[in-house]
Amino acid sequence: MKTLRTIILPLLFILSQSLIIPGALAAGAPLDGRISIQTFPTGANPNGLAFDGANIWVVNFTDNTLTKLRASDGALLGTFPTGQTPNAAAFDGANIWVTNVSDDTVSKLRASDGALLGTFPTGSEPRGIVFDGTNIWVANQGDSTVTKLRASDGAPRGTFPAGPQPVDMTFDGTNIWVSDQGDAITKLRATDGAARGTFNGFNYPAGILFDGRNIWVANFGYIQNDDKVTKLRVRDGANLGSFHSGNGPLALAFDGDTLWIVNTGGGNVTRMRPSDGALLGSPIRVGVGPTDIVFDGSSMWVSNSGDNTVSKITK
Repeated sequence: MKTLRTIILPLLFILSQSLIIPGALAAGAPLDGRISIQTFPTGANPNGLAFDGANIWVVNFTDNTLTKLRASDGALLGTFPTGQTPNAAAFDGANIWVTNVSDDTVSKLRASDGALLGTFPTGSEPRGIVFDGTNIWVANQGDSTVTKLRASDGAPRGTFPAGPQPVDMTFDGTNIWVSDQGDAITKLRATDGAARGTFNGFNYPAGILFDGRNIWVANFGYIQNDDKVTKLRVRDGANLGSFHSGNGPLALAFDGDTLWIVNTGGGNVTRMRPSDGALLGSPIRVGVGPTDIVFDGSSMWVSNSGDNTVSKITK
């Protein structure tokens, strides 16, 4: 099976030719008089995003850098080197951690000034990354494992098996949930990496999110026209329903009330009510090939891999 990145990048030209969706929101236009969009330049092929409490960090997959933007106004605060082909980022309360796919490492940068504090080995082709309050967890797509590192110093705390091709993770306060493109979700106990369950029946799962009550999974089955997100009960992984979201759902964010879904195939973001999966309002069109989304407390930020920008969606 192809990796997610292998599929997305060749599609970007195709997507750029077909992203005008009837009824979608044009960039800069208001939605219901309450939502507007601003666009800011980044490095080449922006992918993962992280918020440090004041700033947005953008992982630039092709030019091996991080872009730091002030969340309040999108002002550029710096561009910082990482390892080779960086993919995703996480904030640990003081530092930004970035997975480097080609190096099989993660980079740790001080959030205040972007200084590199260390580079630490992971498994093969590290993709997704999450912080559990003490440790950094990394999904290694190339060898079907996750790596646990102590955030204070990058010391290895264990390597644990996951499903085939793990790509993203979320933390529910007790457990790490891992999406893998072998069409399954793996649940691991954060204290020791013990397996707590494997859940099947997904279609190329990509983004995964804990909303405070339930786990949500984006089924990226764009090439199979699946276009759904799945809701799992956090206690036992029971499937609570799959809901149509948009074309090629890839990444998820939660604002405390509403689920936001990045649809790479549609070039837009849709909003969903978590209680019943109902879509809210019209799709919000962003840039070309959107890949990730993060909430800064008042606005949603979306990375647009196909046109080297981020979109800021403000309510």
